[in-house]
Amino acid sequence: MFVRAETVGPFAENCYLLADEQTRNAVLIDPGDEGARLIAAVERGGFTLGALWITHAHIDHVGGIAAVKRRWDVPVFLHPADRPLYDRVTEQGTFYGLQIEAPPGPDRDLAEGDVVQVGGLSFRVMHVPGHAPGHVAFAGHGVVFGGDCLFAGSIGRTDLPLSDPRALQQSLGRLAALPPETVVYAGHGPATTIGEEIRTNPFLTGAARLISR
Repeated sequence: MFVRAETVGPFAENCYLLADEQTRNAVLIDPGDEGARLIAAVERGGFTLGALWITHAHIDHVGGIAAVKRRWDVPVFLHPADRPLYDRVTEQGTFYGLQIEAPPGPDRDLAEGDVVQVGGLSFRVMHVPGHAPGHVAFAGHGVVFGGDCLFAGSIGRTDLPLSDPRALQQSLGRLAALPPETVVYAGHGPATTIGEEIRTNPFLTGAARLISR
């Protein structure tokens, strides 16, 4: 398994190039910006891009889709509960003073329990709402691509439109149930592990809470 993070855009979002090293098949997870740079990363590795997997539809995770789709007409995978955000990407960008090219519509719906594949690698789709209603994570092969649900030492925001603190608290519990050695590839910041976050993340130790009891 090949994993490379490309940190892109003004929000320093991590787009992940995930590939099966044997078949050279690849996907991009959350192409958030700098489409030309992401295209170059795929081509430099000699990979064949097969899909775009989206954890959630905030602008910093989808802003590069249009550019990548012009280079390769590959399907976009998105949970339908995030379609309201996806369809308003340009409006989201305007709020932050950014010009974001609207991406083409998604091609495949994601749902809890789905299995998505790249080459011989399979990943389970986990619906982990809270930061966004259709937020998903992709878990398999000892790693989880968790988007903006769980960060090293922190968690995703819940003060954005359609966010839900109670749902995120439940989603964090689901991620915490993964094996402690699971590597967490987050949407922002460095990689971590589930075990490290259980030990040190205040939202998993109980030192901080999203909602009152």
